[in-house]
Amino acid sequence: MSIEKIPTEIIQLFSSKQAWEYQLIPYKTEGNTLFCYAIEGKDYTETSIEIEVLSGYRIICNAIAEQEISKNLQLYYRKTNVLKKSGNAIDNITAGQDFLMQLIEEAFDCYVSDIHIECYDERCRIRFRIDGKLIERYVVERRNYASLINQIKILSRLDISEKRLPQDGRILFNRHEKKFDVRVSSLPTIYGEKIVLRLLTRHVELLELVRLGFNEKQLNDYENAISKPYGLILICGPTGSGKSTTLYATLRKLNKECDNILTIEDPVEYTLEGINQVQLKEEIGLTFASALRTFLRQDPDIIMLGEIRDQETAQMAIRSSLTGHLIFSTIHTNTAWGSITRLIDMGIPSYFIANTLVMCVAQRLVRLLCPHCKQKAAATSDVKKMLPGNNNEYHYVATGCEKCYYTGYSGRKAIYEVIPIDNELAQKIREGEQDVDAILRNRNIITLHQAGLDMVLAGETSIEEISI
Repeated sequence: MSIEKIPTEIIQLFSSKQAWEYQLIPYKTEGNTLFCYAIEGKDYTETSIEIEVLSGYRIICNAIAEQEISKNLQLYYRKTNVLKKSGNAIDNITAGQDFLMQLIEEAFDCYVSDIHIECYDERCRIRFRIDGKLIERYVVERRNYASLINQIKILSRLDISEKRLPQDGRILFNRHEKKFDVRVSSLPTIYGEKIVLRLLTRHVELLELVRLGFNEKQLNDYENAISKPYGLILICGPTGSGKSTTLYATLRKLNKECDNILTIEDPVEYTLEGINQVQLKEEIGLTFASALRTFLRQDPDIIMLGEIRDQETAQMAIRSSLTGHLIFSTIHTNTAWGSITRLIDMGIPSYFIANTLVMCVAQRLVRLLCPHCKQKAAATSDVKKMLPGNNNEYHYVATGCEKCYYTGYSGRKAIYEVIPIDNELAQKIREGEQDVDAILRNRNIITLHQAGLDMVLAGETSIEEISI
């Protein structure tokens, strides 16, 4: 039996501590009667008497499987498992900064990209963005919420008296040999300030090209392209698709003492020794285009532009690649070939693109099935039609367990579409040809969709994940 969504006002009848001790989940009331989900086969006589004395509610238990109770206790009543060293950390936030530092450290260890701290009419909560999805991790007592926000604002050097306007700041996290920046953003809402902490860190072991998700042919093509002395290489995809990680891994590989490498980024997410990195500051006129003009007077060999956003930046990138520099940048398009159309829309002549573009790469991040709980499922006729070969008898599906926060997924992997620009494709660019699918098939260029299906066949992800 699966539990339907329970109203917040019912959940709040028990504290997190009570719910875990009682092993009960309240789900509705009728008069002075409280209906609760309970573990099948367990005796709740004494517990029911205790609750009735404390709350006045008469308890009626609806027995369900123990696994469902555990799953929904995690969902509705977050345990302070990682933060248990500080005792009842959630209830004692005002005691100092220890809770906040442990929260950030836990987020780092769980590969969290963002921490959302937010207040609503009836409750306050902390959510983690793990593998691109937000998961509620903790509930904060409303009386402690303002104290937590003030602690964050003090550490990030924000004005604690300003509650009407958004503010931005930074926290330098340096604890237990973990050192990285945390970008802080505050946003006034009708119930109080919402804070988002972005962890500007990349675990070093992930910044290797061989670890990112390229198959053997794609990796060879990409390494050949980045070894060229000049030209333009574009990494394409929406926000949050892992483009920056690919660029950082590329720069790490190219980082040699004999080369001058310059970057302009917004923000600088990972500092690399031996590379000259510049933080974008548009409010004082330090834009991608203006930084690039200055870079050309700094005798560069390799330049990385965080993003091509407008015509001026695109023109400067093209001009720089024409004058003997290797330029890397990102651009927001859905496909690799779509980057060419995007540049043309920005006003770049097609013959300039054909003469400078060395490679275009599209990528996405695909969630990996949790190895602890993924399950085989028989392939229906519709599933067989989707999978190559059409003779697959089963595939893997997400289920959910405590280790993956009941999402069914743990970790992410990039999939790529890598297109080296040769003479034939360069001529198609000059001619403004958009349909090059036949040429790409002849060159065995794997599309993003094909790469996703390969992961399904390998049991790494689900069909639902690649169908999003």
